[in-house]
Amino acid sequence: MPHDLLRFSPGPQRIVCLTEETTEWLYLLGQEARIVGISGYTVRPRRARDEKPRVSAFLSAKTDKIMALQPDCVFGFSDLQADIASDLVKRGVQVTIFNQRSVADIFSMLYQVAAMVGEAAQGEQRIAAMQADLRNMQADVAARLAAGARRPRVFFEEWDEPHISAIRWVSELIAIAGGDDCFPELAQEPMGKQRIIADGAEIVRRQPDLILGSWCGKKFRPEKVAARAGWTDVPAVRNGQLFEIKSPDILQPGPAALTDGVRQLHQLFMRWMDADLAGAFKP
Repeated sequence: MPHDLLRFSPGPQRIVCLTEETTEWLYLLGQEARIVGISGYTVRPRRARDEKPRVSAFLSAKTDKIMALQPDCVFGFSDLQADIASDLVKRGVQVTIFNQRSVADIFSMLYQVAAMVGEAAQGEQRIAAMQADLRNMQADVAARLAAGARRPRVFFEEWDEPHISAIRWVSELIAIAGGDDCFPELAQEPMGKQRIIADGAEIVRRQPDLILGSWCGKKFRPEKVAARAGWTDVPAVRNGQLFEIKSPDILQPGPAALTDGVRQLHQLFMRWMDADLAGAFKP
């Protein structure tokens, strides 16, 4: 029988994920068998590191190794991976680069990936569950505010030297979880170099009630932050409100940020609001 020239695969069957969020999402959808290569920075889900070959960093990739896997689709993130994408496209590979920067963008990316692998209905259900959790957090915040609490001012430090403030989706999750980002104007900037705060005194001037560190994979050192010159006047330092949110939980623009990451934010903010209402913090 001659080969049927009209047959086609329902969605990509051999996917390489250049960043973690699409890997985690495909695992959650039960479609991990389609993944043939992942980023070396992948830690969610942990089993992926044992099951899938690592073929890329963030700004670089082993193109020949990727080609050897015969992918029919490569998923990537942002203009920072444009050179990798260009090289693969020139070699005839289908490449989809998402550029999600907001919470809404992340939900859109999740739906598109689910639809591409034939799991649109499941994707919608999982997205709806995440949205319901976020709305419940907003309701918790509203109840605290009605009781007389105030929203904590939050400085989210994505890097320490130089100081880099929160990217847009993190800033939006801070708002959903009950806090106010100290640098909302910088959150609109997509690149880290555009969110650099050159003068640490400006952070002090904005008087954050909490300082959250997520130093892109480097361990957050609250004692180092507290020892910065002039920072003893910062309420977060004075009241011991310095905490780490691990990068894979919040700086991954995918399922992690919308679940584990935002839950950690919410728990911290709710505890802060309750303590503030009880007068536990030094003025």
